[in-house]
Amino acid sequence: MSPTVLFQNGMASNLVPENYDRFLGDLKTWIETARLRAATAVNRELVTLYWKIGQAILAKQQQEGWGAKVIQRLSQDLKQAFPEMKGFSRSNLLYMRAFAQAFPDETLIQAVLGQITWYHNLALLDKLKTNEERLWYAQKTIEQGWSRSALVHQIETGLYRRVGNAVSNFEATLPQSQSDLARQILKSPYNFEFLELTETAQERDFERALVDRIRDFLLELGVGFAFLGSQYPLEVGGKEYRLDLLFYHVKLHCYVVIDLKMVEFEPEFSGKMSFYTAAVDDLLRSKVDNPTIGIILCKSKNKTTVEYALRYIQQPVGVATYRLKDTLPEALQENLPSIEQLETQLNTLTIEASGNELAN
Repeated sequence: MSPTVLFQNGMASNLVPENYDRFLGDLKTWIETARLRAATAVNRELVTLYWKIGQAILAKQQQEGWGAKVIQRLSQDLKQAFPEMKGFSRSNLLYMRAFAQAFPDETLIQAVLGQITWYHNLALLDKLKTNEERLWYAQKTIEQGWSRSALVHQIETGLYRRVGNAVSNFEATLPQSQSDLARQILKSPYNFEFLELTETAQERDFERALVDRIRDFLLELGVGFAFLGSQYPLEVGGKEYRLDLLFYHVKLHCYVVIDLKMVEFEPEFSGKMSFYTAAVDDLLRSKVDNPTIGIILCKSKNKTTVEYALRYIQQPVGVATYRLKDTLPEALQENLPSIEQLETQLNTLTIEASGNELAN
């Protein structure tokens, strides 16, 4: 490869300044940052414009009784006045009105909603009923950089309701700042409906399926998880132990051990996880890393049992459940009849049918 040629005083030179690569890297960073800020500013201006148009339409309808036909005329006139601009269809004007009605406070537009695209905001309007949830998902979109399709996926899988449902001892075993962030990364149940597992699947099958669909798995775990390996070997006391899944979380600055269980949580699971996290702390953790966190993923859990099991565990451990394809929600499962109830009903129907035949 030929060396980089620079020109000095009109003469070609093969000498590259010692800090040229760093200088070029700095320029690239500045340019990318400026482009991102420009795009964000343009997006915020567009969302603010749509909000103002929506506010104006809303005011005219409330004060002067303008009807739906006026919006159709307004759409035609705006399209004619600004043929190079998109977004003035009748349906989009109605969305602007709904947007302004849902968020009358412009400070929310500037602080939060203007940082996501108009199409993200339309998804929030269409799929959610309360501003509390809308703003929560908007903030998560900003933090995690979700595309519109990723946002819709998280809404449809009920992420808002799943975050915070896991049980952990983080508050007792981690500093407050670390504990708060660690609790935020946990959810329950995790949505693994993208897996194709049969009823006879074993834990190793479960693990392999997650690794095979690692992209979907990481999306469900959330931003910050870096996958380090499955069946990760650790040697303790001359004996080899293997971790189901090992991750590093770049925001928490710590290792995360995940243990997979295809059964209901049992108290002994927490002791095993405590051993794993302690071993990772001694064998892998560096001085700049925070304490290792353990996550036990179970088919189901009893909250009281988990709380007792974690009470005196010194290592930070969380316990969460997961949902596989075709798994019914717990509320629906509770309303379904048991096998015994079905048998009783079937016997009753058989007796009634026999009695009717004798009566005839």
